[in-house]
Amino acid sequence: MTAAVAAARDLALAHLVSLQSARGDWEGEMVWCPMITAQVVIARHVVARPVDPATRAGVLHYFRSTATAEGVWGLHQESRGYVFVTTLVYVALRLLGVPPDDRLAGRARAWLGVQPGGVLAIPSWGKFWLAMLGLYGWAGVPPLLPELYALPAWLPAHPSGWYCHTRYIYLAMAYLYGRRVTADLGTLTDAVREELYGAPFTSLDFERHRHAITPGDRHVAPGRALRLASAVMVELDRAMPSPLRRRALATCLRRIRYEQHESREQGLSPVNAVLNCLALWANDPSDPAVASGLAGLERWRWEDDRGVRYAGARSNAWDTAFALRALFTPEDPRHVPAIRRGAAFLRATQLSDELPRWWDEHREPVRGGWCFSDGAHRWPVSDCTAESVSALLETEHLLPRGERLTRAQRDRAASFMLARQNRDGGFGTYEPRRGGRWLERLNASEMFGDCMTERSYVECTASCVGALARLRARDASLAPRVSGAIDAGVAFLRTVQQPDGAIPAAWGIHFTYGAFHVTAGLRAAGVSADDPLLARAAEWLVAHQRGDGGWGEHWSSCVTGRHVEAAESQPVQTAWALLSLLEIVGGKHPAVERGIDWLAARQDAGGGWSGGGVNGVFFGTAMLDYRLYHAYFPTWALARYAAAA
Repeated sequence: MTAAVAAARDLALAHLVSLQSARGDWEGEMVWCPMITAQVVIARHVVARPVDPATRAGVLHYFRSTATAEGVWGLHQESRGYVFVTTLVYVALRLLGVPPDDRLAGRARAWLGVQPGGVLAIPSWGKFWLAMLGLYGWAGVPPLLPELYALPAWLPAHPSGWYCHTRYIYLAMAYLYGRRVTADLGTLTDAVREELYGAPFTSLDFERHRHAITPGDRHVAPGRALRLASAVMVELDRAMPSPLRRRALATCLRRIRYEQHESREQGLSPVNAVLNCLALWANDPSDPAVASGLAGLERWRWEDDRGVRYAGARSNAWDTAFALRALFTPEDPRHVPAIRRGAAFLRATQLSDELPRWWDEHREPVRGGWCFSDGAHRWPVSDCTAESVSALLETEHLLPRGERLTRAQRDRAASFMLARQNRDGGFGTYEPRRGGRWLERLNASEMFGDCMTERSYVECTASCVGALARLRARDASLAPRVSGAIDAGVAFLRTVQQPDGAIPAAWGIHFTYGAFHVTAGLRAAGVSADDPLLARAAEWLVAHQRGDGGWGEHWSSCVTGRHVEAAESQPVQTAWALLSLLEIVGGKHPAVERGIDWLAARQDAGGGWSGGGVNGVFFGTAMLDYRLYHAYFPTWALARYAAAA
């Protein structure tokens, strides 16, 4: 190891420690797009609790700073403009008092006016939001019948079989659709209608545009099955007896109240939480739950010199688990206090109580799991649990006995993960798979893919396999319960590798991320470094190393399903590749040495890594930038290399 690499490692570790909060956790922003922020602004206006002047200024600054060169907004920070996101931001701007001839609003409106189909062809989520504001005809909104949630749960298409994010978003949407809730924007209604369409509102044929989607926003076109289901539901909606509608609305409202209460008013995410607030307001504007729901939305808020915005998730446990792994690697006593604080945070955020009546609400048991965040909203995830367990077990020899996971905590964590394993051996995220893959034919989001059902995910499976193997090594009494699950998980991972050695992921970009997780999981489970699967993965990584020594994969790999080279090497992806190769070929391989040199050379003076593109993804098209990935993954790679030297 050269002096330059050693210095880079030490600087990176010190930088990572400096990012730890007073309560012991690490958290970086998960950057997505302005959609949620615009929806919060709109919702607050609708319920007559508009944002305060300071928040208004911060939101406007955020909108200005995230606009593209064309003056519009996309589905993520590297995206082309989307009619859906740009329209929501435009409406939010007008509700914030920005005049239509303002440069920011004017450029957005001009761009919308020349898009194929214009705002009439906005995706269905946009149609819904505009209809709630009286800016789109309800006849053009694809039907969302609340009666779906009142049907017997054993029916194949029942929402209980849908992916949890999807079913909870549509739960509140179904309530609002069932009541055709339409807010009064006062004098703004006619003005914004004219600005969006440039034609008399009454002359527009919204029903004819029900399935019209502007090409730039479309990822999954409405297929024959969805169109047929939509046509049937339109007729059912027209003929629905009032008593049945009232009963269905009551069922939806009860489930919304349950979700708000059990998630501490935060919701599964702000996407469904903001809709829940609108549903509660529509039922009773004076309901105290409206104010508490709006307060809960503030948990998703970020505010800094880039402005005020609302993130799609909070990542405290996720970031803390990986930061601990990076700090632990060098076994440096200087970092033990930080490790102890981080471990204490993780240990305290394991869910210890069970949800009441979880079976009635189509939930899964949550006790023993960890959430992506600090656990307050009580939606734990398999891989968040796995990475938290792995971090705590790998660092426990540095902790006093009273600061380690107890046997009961380990047992509950194992039970939680095992409950997320699917029949094919893979692991889901929040729940095991419930619905059939055929439900994807009913995907009505148009902008996203693979969002209708849980499935077995490469990353979740690899993380759970690794954590269960560590639990088995720590406590032999768990072996009878977990060994079969580990073997089944390993067998599943052996099915996902492509012929060229690439391993596709679902939550990161893309083949590089898949290789990182599968390598870590298999090695923790005892798979030899010379295993053919790992050998092919290493060959693929070496073959895709760039000339400068780094690795870089473009986000479009997630969309196309084939590797697309980025314009330049990326610190995060270089770290993933190096962590994989260090497990397979060791630190003396030329590709590893070149990659380490690249990381050390690209480190900034403060010890971190700036630049780099998006690194995460959900539902195939929504790219994310996990800001703290730029700190702990490169640090971990340098520390791991130094430990192997």
